[in-house]
Amino acid sequence: MKKIKEESLTRRNFLTRTAALSTFFIVPRSVLGGKGYTPPSDRVTLGFIGNGRQSHDLLDFFVDTKEVQILAGSDVYEVKRNYFKLRVDVAQSDSKKGCDVYNDFRELLNRKDIDAVVIASPDYWHAVHTLRAAEAGKDIYGEKPLAHTIDEGRAMVTAVSKYKRIFQTGSMQRSWPEFRQTAELVRNGYIGDIKTIKVSVGGPPVDYDLPKEKLPEGLDWDLWLGPNSYYHYNSQLAPTLPFKIWGKWRNYKPFGGGEMADWGAHMFDIVQWALDMDRSGPTNIIPPNGKEYPFLTYRYANGITMTHEDFGKWNAIRFVGTKGQIDVQRNKLETSPATLADYKIGPNEKHVYYSDNHYKDWLNGIRKRTQPICDVETGHRSGSVCSLGNIAYELKRPLEWDPIKEKFINDIEADKLIGREMRKPWTL
Repeated sequence: MKKIKEESLTRRNFLTRTAALSTFFIVPRSVLGGKGYTPPSDRVTLGFIGNGRQSHDLLDFFVDTKEVQILAGSDVYEVKRNYFKLRVDVAQSDSKKGCDVYNDFRELLNRKDIDAVVIASPDYWHAVHTLRAAEAGKDIYGEKPLAHTIDEGRAMVTAVSKYKRIFQTGSMQRSWPEFRQTAELVRNGYIGDIKTIKVSVGGPPVDYDLPKEKLPEGLDWDLWLGPNSYYHYNSQLAPTLPFKIWGKWRNYKPFGGGEMADWGAHMFDIVQWALDMDRSGPTNIIPPNGKEYPFLTYRYANGITMTHEDFGKWNAIRFVGTKGQIDVQRNKLETSPATLADYKIGPNEKHVYYSDNHYKDWLNGIRKRTQPICDVETGHRSGSVCSLGNIAYELKRPLEWDPIKEKFINDIEADKLIGREMRKPWTL
């Protein structure tokens, strides 16, 4: 891979480069008025915590709803927060208010004119950002996986409940038709009794081994590390503009959960949904042993098994039942019998929560004070499946899990891995 060269941007060359970029922005329909237009004074006001690559996709999705006003962004990297401000100000040119930006997210949370926050920071920050946002009275859209550890996820659930916040986990596949169809086919028994499930995503995280590089201008590295102890800087952890790669922090144990958590949070989430396990989880986690268990294997209390296994399709799920099979990926649903892919589930059959827009669903929940399609408990349970798998991979032995108490059974060593040490002042 060609090394990404970090480049320090002065205010002058930043404005020069981003002015050129702005000429290619498509002005959203919201600035033109017309049917469905919501005046800025009636919109939900948002702040974005984390202004990296993912935040720009979310910016577009939320602006396209025509129901929000983005007032602020926060990022520890100056070039990213300034670029975020530029994009917001262009997208919301109908507004008399510009987008303010902050290095420290706490300044954003102190704003009384912000109703809710979108958390698009790295995984290891999610719990701290969520707890502080809930305490500040903000509703929350939080990126997946919900948390870096199981203990942090439970702390997030507790805080959201305590402060009566509306939380949507960014598991947007629940608002996509192919995944909703999958869940309803499984729940209604159209492929019979489920015998096994295969989830094809990447593997667990590894120890941090990137070489040390010179810290670029405008990056607050101590605040980037946040709850973590010190680790040296490498540009692949926090790539700058243009966003040619995703931040590689996902791959390393101090910061993320590998592809098991990054893509797994999407795919294991759909399994949990289809099995009606949004308030529970597996009871046994068995790492591959080269013998009777060639793949990481989960077992639920009802006897259903699930493997972490590449079955020839990437970022995909295979449900195998006594009467048929379902393979589902983004924008692709294959079933056996083939007619099930387009089968219309009857009005008197089992249906899951219906949402066809993950972002509007959250905004609707904020206005009505009702829970959205993927609330904080749901996100926590799906994220826990990923964490449990990573713990089994690390310890290399079978584990028994109590999904009610959220503790391992008679395993002190494993219990130590459901949480982590966090640096002050970011402890929970």
